[in-house]
Amino acid sequence: MTAIEEKPDTAPVPEGHVRLTIDGVEVIAPKGELLIRAAERLGTVIPRFCDHPLLDPAGACRQCLVEVEMGGRPMPKPQASCTITVADGMVVKTQRTSPVADKAQQGVMELLLINHPLDCPICDKGGECPLQNQALAHGRADSRFVEKKRTFPKPIPVSTQVLLDRERCVLCQRCTRFSDQIAGDPFIELLERGAHQQIGIAENKPFQSYFSGNTIQICPVGALTSAAYRFRSRPFDLVSTPSICEHCSSGCAERTDWRRGKVMRKLAGEDPEVNEEWICDKGRFAFRYLTAGDRITRPMVRDAKTGELVETSWTDALRVAAEGLAKARDGKGVGVLAGGRLTVEDAYAYAKFARIALRTNDVDFRARAHSAEELDFLASTVVGTTPETGVTFGAIESAPAVLCVALEPEEEAPIVFLRLRKAARKRGTQVFHIGQWTSPAVTKTIRPYGVDKPLAGSLLACPPGGEAAAVEGLPSHAPDVIEALGGAGAVILVGERAAQVPGLFTAVVKLAETTGARIAWIPRRAGERGALDAGAVPTLLPGGRLVSDATARLEVERVWGLEAGTLPGRPGRDTGAIIAAAAAGQLDGLVVGGVQTDDLPDPVLAEEALDDVGFVVSLELRASAVTARADVVLPVAPSVEKAGSYLNWEGRRREFGTTIESPGSLSDCRVLDTLGVEMDVDLFTQTPQAAAADLARLPAVLRSAAPPVAVAAQAPTLEDGQALLATWRQLLDNGSLQSDEPHLAGTARATVARLSAGTAARLGLNGNPAVTVKTERGSITLPVEHADLPDGVVWLPANSGPATTRRTLGAGHGDVVSVTTENLLTGATTDGGESA
Repeated sequence: MTAIEEKPDTAPVPEGHVRLTIDGVEVIAPKGELLIRAAERLGTVIPRFCDHPLLDPAGACRQCLVEVEMGGRPMPKPQASCTITVADGMVVKTQRTSPVADKAQQGVMELLLINHPLDCPICDKGGECPLQNQALAHGRADSRFVEKKRTFPKPIPVSTQVLLDRERCVLCQRCTRFSDQIAGDPFIELLERGAHQQIGIAENKPFQSYFSGNTIQICPVGALTSAAYRFRSRPFDLVSTPSICEHCSSGCAERTDWRRGKVMRKLAGEDPEVNEEWICDKGRFAFRYLTAGDRITRPMVRDAKTGELVETSWTDALRVAAEGLAKARDGKGVGVLAGGRLTVEDAYAYAKFARIALRTNDVDFRARAHSAEELDFLASTVVGTTPETGVTFGAIESAPAVLCVALEPEEEAPIVFLRLRKAARKRGTQVFHIGQWTSPAVTKTIRPYGVDKPLAGSLLACPPGGEAAAVEGLPSHAPDVIEALGGAGAVILVGERAAQVPGLFTAVVKLAETTGARIAWIPRRAGERGALDAGAVPTLLPGGRLVSDATARLEVERVWGLEAGTLPGRPGRDTGAIIAAAAAGQLDGLVVGGVQTDDLPDPVLAEEALDDVGFVVSLELRASAVTARADVVLPVAPSVEKAGSYLNWEGRRREFGTTIESPGSLSDCRVLDTLGVEMDVDLFTQTPQAAAADLARLPAVLRSAAPPVAVAAQAPTLEDGQALLATWRQLLDNGSLQSDEPHLAGTARATVARLSAGTAARLGLNGNPAVTVKTERGSITLPVEHADLPDGVVWLPANSGPATTRRTLGAGHGDVVSVTTENLLTGATTDGGESA
């Protein structure tokens, strides 16, 4: 932002700037700047309620009144400084120098307090309330109004997690503007007129926002409160610690407020380069898992006689784990499933433990559907990129065009979605999506001003599994997209779902080479990007060094203090191959980080592998399907009880300190380091700081891996009653980190199946129907909603409620499934008579 400069009268005014006077001080400010901003940067804070730097001006509260003079003539009455822009020759007097402005502000404050209740002793906003602060600084000591205050029944549940106290509201419209401008959701709006005007739920529009918690934080008067936090604490009871969100790959800045060793709430932190001032509701409310009843706090070892897990000491548990892993290593070997939720330091410890203690490259963080083509893409295009060399949030915002491929941004990376919407709305960025249907994220980014306004992008619909062909066909079928991507600064965003589509990564790389657009990979989980750079994959050592490169191995051996030739030179197995090998008896042991079997490509096979493999060590926070089958369970610390860093999708390091000190809570890197000592190796990862310092000795190298080369799969032929399955995870679903939070779960999107009207008609859907999607493994029955999917396609959420596509169906995105219909009234089931 341009700094305000004090200049003498004779100083020239730069182009695009104006000279004005504020409180007797002559300043030069950029044209179009709001007067309240110019005064703010001069050091004069004008009181306000409705103004917010990331929202369009409203002039609703009138608290920021100032005297304005133009051309020697004063305006007839004080003006709202949050709506008027600076002009050449303007003379402004704020409350600091103008009794008129000061009196006007006091009068407005008096009016705002006419019906405001005396809730301060019990209000959640008490102690951090702008209304309290400004009433003291800019209000009168007494009021002329003695009439009975207006009251309403309260609170009104706007949703399961947002409560509204209407009499506290000063109609600043921050919440309604956020809903309309930032999130694009039908959330809340102004109702009635005049003295009866109030905030309420949008008429005939369901509450469905992933960002509603932001309205609680920006509400200046405590009218909107959190159902989970209401009456739980006061700001002066809390300890506030800066933190980083652990839920997705954006790495949002947060503030964690805690008391007596327990997290009470999380708030959005301010970071203009990443999340600005917003976070999603998952990042704000999903922290109850930290105190879940199934939290593991003591090491456990399986009793040889009873077969039950029993608590034991760390010394005993580490001894048993070391002996079992050493035996398995010297037998058929051990595989390491690290998971995607790790900090950079913890992922590095897993990568180093696998290579040194277990002498294997069988390590992979990808606890989800994956492919060899994806690994080639990550090694050639993603690893080692930084904000200086790759795509950033700012680059998305300033891009002339953005193509989203196999990415549902609102569900998988909510803050990326907000930047896409801001880019479309503020800068006219064209946003294109290659997907299956006009989801809410698609609608709100291609029509940022409303569904009845002109398009700012488009959906390039294709059947699931046909995304590679769609990308390859852009030059002939969508030349306007090719032209837009040829603009300077254009961006292609690729989601992790691309790993399920053969040839898609290859097609995206070729498209980028053709158009000059830059590529960014956006995974769902917070730890995936850091785990890639830390070497927790079967083909890469830390820093993107190829396992197969003898020179790279020699460099790592030197840094790690190993003899030459110690590190294995053959690329290891990926997650799927590790599980298959364990199930087939080709491995004798597994080390499993925070992995949920339901996240894996085949949960049933994964659990069979855990049952059949000889020895399993689980490093876990809570009881799971893995811990139920493990021989040794080692408890590890959640993010609030340890320090470390995440590497977000930009490659930006997001460091955080320990929020809550818990003496018995150990980070993964500390546990693995101690386990390594028991196996006669030293990882030098005793603390996150030590692990980070050790990793820093292996900086990223120039990528030497070849780009992916794969061929798009042929579209399968569908028989009668069959369809292609389109599926991805919703933001709020069955995820283990969302447990014990019913208020948040109440705002999850409906678990429904979606079909096109044509497909539904051929299936004979009528009355109150449900659709049953099935494979040889099982079936899922859900209510039906119509959407603009391609014919012959059915969409299901991947892991919401009863819709667990991987476990129940054994199927993923692009697979063939059978579709039958079931009437919810009769329960009768019929096969579809034509191809669905």
